[in-house]
Amino acid sequence: MTDERERRPETPAEADGTTGLFTALGKMLKRLRERKGLTQKEFGQLVGYGPDAISSMERGVRLIRPEVLEKADELLDAGGMLADAVPEVREAVGKVRTRHPEWYRGYAAMEAEAVELHHYSTNAVQGLLQTPEHAHAVFAKRRPFLNADTIEKRVSDRLSRQQVFERWPAPIVSYVIEEAVLERPIGGRDVHATQLRHLLSVSSRQNVEIQVMPMHVEEHPNLDSSFNLLTLKKHAQVAYTEAQGYPRLITDPEEVRKISDRYGIMRAMALSPSETRRLIEKKLEEL
Repeated sequence: MTDERERRPETPAEADGTTGLFTALGKMLKRLRERKGLTQKEFGQLVGYGPDAISSMERGVRLIRPEVLEKADELLDAGGMLADAVPEVREAVGKVRTRHPEWYRGYAAMEAEAVELHHYSTNAVQGLLQTPEHAHAVFAKRRPFLNADTIEKRVSDRLSRQQVFERWPAPIVSYVIEEAVLERPIGGRDVHATQLRHLLSVSSRQNVEIQVMPMHVEEHPNLDSSFNLLTLKKHAQVAYTEAQGYPRLITDPEEVRKISDRYGIMRAMALSPSETRRLIEKKLEEL
């Protein structure tokens, strides 16, 4: 049996030895924010990030971009303390690379560089959309059980991948999510409410479209498993699926075409992005 540790990808920061830098900066950022009397949500609004992203930065599990440090230095009256670290951060960001076990490496590298990302989710919120609390609940309920350190590590890995949203030029990203995914309150009511609000936040990005496949739809072109479609610059589209921990990267053009066709049909059948937002808002009100 494959050792579980071999199946867990490292974060980019771990792989390149920059963890200490971002952990220290995260602690400084948190102390300065609290001294200023700002919540994570209030500070996030000032620098253009959600509270979940700020939390991840302060815990050192998400890279702090140089432009965030520059804004934070001024907003938090840091007197140059944060701004002085910008050159080191730029160097660290330049060194960061994604290093994963063999089974995952191909997909992870492509996800980090893709110009288009399209996802279909049948029974869970896709990893790039998960909040830290939601991700923690997912791993905490996994069988066989994971210990506390492993859970925290898995959450960190998952959040580190979400930096794809902050790349420039930004990739084109779309989701089709089964409505049933929005019904299951993973982690409890509060965690679920935060997750739904996060979906609304991500869906407001110019380059992201989230659509829900409503329960009342009687016909469906894909009753198999979830899948991802990725397109790299100057490369053909590929597909990725995973079932019961077993991944499959699909590069055969004909197989990818079939999956892409199904996805196009599902997008046409699903609620529009604006209708999806209204549905999510309604579910929030009903919690």
